[in-house]
Amino acid sequence: MNRAALGARVLLPLVLSTLALAACTGSLFKSKIVPPATYFLSAEAPPPAAPRAAPRTGAVTIDMAVLKPRVRTGLESDRIAALYPDRRLEYFAGARWSGPLDQVVQDLAVQVFHAQPALCNVSADASEFASAYWLEIEVSDFQAEYAAAAAPTVHVRLQARVGGAADRRILGRFEANAHRAASDNRLNAIVDAYARAANAALDEIAADVAETLGKTSEAP
Repeated sequence: MNRAALGARVLLPLVLSTLALAACTGSLFKSKIVPPATYFLSAEAPPPAAPRAAPRTGAVTIDMAVLKPRVRTGLESDRIAALYPDRRLEYFAGARWSGPLDQVVQDLAVQVFHAQPALCNVSADASEFASAYWLEIEVSDFQAEYAAAAAPTVHVRLQARVGGAADRRILGRFEANAHRAASDNRLNAIVDAYARAANAALDEIAADVAETLGKTSEAP
């Protein structure tokens, strides 16, 4: 028997065994891993009992671009972060944001700022020269912090600066620091706390920006 015939006799049983295994398992390449759940953050409507005050600029609207935020190291991904008392930073398994955190915060900021009457003409843009004003946000904290309680408290701290595109002059600097406790140590409750904390921080910055740019627009 030549070598070719001998090789064929050895290879044939191996191929048949592989095909039989594939038939039993469905597919050798089919993964049974459950894909992670994806969570969106959306702007919350202001409570009816406490409507936002009308801007002092009257009918004037401000043309402003929200630049891509800068994110602290360790948070620059789509993973949802958890911080423990020993300063250990981990991430919730099986869950992620709808995109990288800088994109999530940028999109949420545009939504929140649209609720400000003077900031309704706001867009997400990569260039600070595309609009009359620009806003840059730095995300210093955006994590669920575990302490003595079983459920974590979400901590969102944002630093922002607003400037004019014409001369690149900084017109104001702001900081917002929000803490919101999760009602339970479940992912849905934790994400809800994230949404409340992020909205509170951005609401504060939006109000400060509207006041600062309103004064600038009124200045002779």
